[in-house]
Amino acid sequence: MMIIKIATAECFTHGLVAREIHAFSQGYPKTYNWNFDPGEFNLSIIAGMFIPTLNGVKYVLKFDPITPVETINNIKVYDQEGDIQMAILMAKAVKKITRAHIGIATTAGIGKGSIAICNDKMLLLSSTEIYADLKNSKPSLIIKRQKSGIKKTLYMLECLIKNSLDDIESKGIKKINF
Repeated sequence: MMIIKIATAECFTHGLVAREIHAFSQGYPKTYNWNFDPGEFNLSIIAGMFIPTLNGVKYVLKFDPITPVETINNIKVYDQEGDIQMAILMAKAVKKITRAHIGIATTAGIGKGSIAICNDKMLLLSSTEIYADLKNSKPSLIIKRQKSGIKKTLYMLECLIKNSLDDIESKGIKKINF
């Protein structure tokens, strides 16, 4: 069975997507209810990165980030459109620099955030179910958005791995073929 190498560049999910994939693949306690058994697919996290800052994007992911709406201690704060653009760029970059089969990126500032997952053939793009503003929302709402993002990211990953992409649009997931 081929090892599916996965790399993440996470912002608002704080590396918890990578941690959950690793826990699932190694049989450790997990929090997400996966829809397949660990033995069906051989998943391997080759890098799980928490990259909330502009410098992290520039020096670790090796590209110049788009200009944010605001920065807080070098932390990038984008609006919804900016988060979409950055998630796509970050997913492609982390996949490329790590030579992973799948690249995952999450970023959220003002809005529902954005989740991008790509392989060599396609990109899946979505957002959370929770609107929040990194600058003004209560921490409890920020954490609620984070949990929604982790769950949605793992669901999207399952869809990609299992090639079950028929009903993804009804879940708010956009598929872009390369």
